[in-house]
Amino acid sequence: MSRTVDAIVVGSGVNGLVAAAELAKDGWSVALVERNTRLGGFIATEQRTLPGYLHDTYSSWHPLFVSGAAYATLGEELHRHGLEYRNTDEYVTGTLTDDGRTVLAHRDARITAQEFAHAEDRTAYLAMLQRFLDNADVIGGFMGSELRRPSTLKHAVRLLRRERVAGTETWLRDTLTSARSYCRREFTGCEADLLWTPWLLHAGLSPDHASGGLMLPIMAATMHGFGLPVVAGGAGNFVRAFEALLTELRVDIRTGQPVERLLVSDGRVTGVVCGGETIRARHAVLASVTPTALYGELLPAEARVEPAVREQARRYRPGRAAMQIHVALSGPLTWNDSRLAAVPLLHVSDGSPSTAIACAEAEAGLLPRRPTVVVGQQHVLDPSRVPQGAAALWLQLQELPYDPMGDAAGELDVSGGWSKDLTDGYVRRVLARVARHAPDLPDKVLTWDAVTPADLSSYNPNAMAGDPYAGSAELDQNLLWRPLPGASRHATPVPGLWHIGAATHPGPGLGGGSGHLVAQQLIRRNRYTRARRR
Repeated sequence: MSRTVDAIVVGSGVNGLVAAAELAKDGWSVALVERNTRLGGFIATEQRTLPGYLHDTYSSWHPLFVSGAAYATLGEELHRHGLEYRNTDEYVTGTLTDDGRTVLAHRDARITAQEFAHAEDRTAYLAMLQRFLDNADVIGGFMGSELRRPSTLKHAVRLLRRERVAGTETWLRDTLTSARSYCRREFTGCEADLLWTPWLLHAGLSPDHASGGLMLPIMAATMHGFGLPVVAGGAGNFVRAFEALLTELRVDIRTGQPVERLLVSDGRVTGVVCGGETIRARHAVLASVTPTALYGELLPAEARVEPAVREQARRYRPGRAAMQIHVALSGPLTWNDSRLAAVPLLHVSDGSPSTAIACAEAEAGLLPRRPTVVVGQQHVLDPSRVPQGAAALWLQLQELPYDPMGDAAGELDVSGGWSKDLTDGYVRRVLARVARHAPDLPDKVLTWDAVTPADLSSYNPNAMAGDPYAGSAELDQNLLWRPLPGASRHATPVPGLWHIGAATHPGPGLGGGSGHLVAQQLIRRNRYTRARRR
């Protein structure tokens, strides 16, 4: 059996959903193929602990989506199909240090800066944000464009005209700088470092990786401007809104059908084989997979791909592994700092010093002794996620080895890999770190559930070696070189095949950037072709 559509989208994470919706909205016939039995990739809500507790199993926070071009294109339709967000205009995030300090970021940047100990840092912080806002169109242009296309030069020209050579060079220097070095250079005190270097983990970086000096002000400005919106009723409702929109647009949705291979005819990708069926594409196949899977598994040997590209794909490397812990609580925690009860997301970290050590331990194959703990309290924005009077924690760990070789604290036996005993032991370490700041945590824990690095890879092959960001985001594998130096454009070397997803520019995050970028390129090409024919 076979059928033919205009475009096939492989993978239904946020980029696949965005691409399918935008193409279908423009009148394309689209087939969306997903290996799992449900749509969404790493977007899901489940009752993983107790009845009545709705946990976002993987991702949860949507500032990148609501601030991006995909939301500008599809937001109205998604809201019409039930998407609702919950957000705050107060404190949005904060960091808790081992010595008991609390540093908070308010939606109002001036309120945030007022808490800085040094007057010069208050001025420098607001200047950092204003500098980004003054150039947000250019930075957004770079992040939302094909970096190797000549048309991208217009953003560089605009930046040069506005910032002159010295200012443009400063942006380049920041891109080559780590977040730790950036904060040392720009600030006297530690507040900016404490607040924002842990956030680099959410981009697959560490405090000492290049490009942190660019990403830190982007993240700070985004959260001051857009907050930390969560989906009302759980992130699963985001997927349901997309599914309703795709159904309305007559997208052929196929779940539980892993793609076995791509079809190549006369040097062009013309379709896929999945679930024992052939689906052919008139114009394009969009694959939201890793380059390792694309060039090493899905494309047949006869596809015209340079040997160097296949070798680069083979060597494409994952970043650190991650873990999710979902905790059902009998009631809200009593934090040592009472302000934390209303803050949706916190980091337990000493900023660059402790986070960098934990990253180094993980990359050396060790379980970190003092992991950076991401503490999500979605229920403070959306009480419908827990029973009345109850609470829950969404804990994320982004500094883990996939195959642990040892424990930096010398306490846990790793010989069996991510076994139940190792998982239980590490969860206890994580909860103990949080309990230093909320002493009643042990008494309020009803139960917990953990998603280990092995679980992540098993559920989503893009999470190679437990890396939820589909590949290391270090500079040599990012921006101009993402995913591969020899295949960094979304249009692959094989005609008819387009590469999208977290493994492609602009990288990981719930923004839908690559899906939007490719969909709009295809739409423009198709319109131009039709106009020439007329």
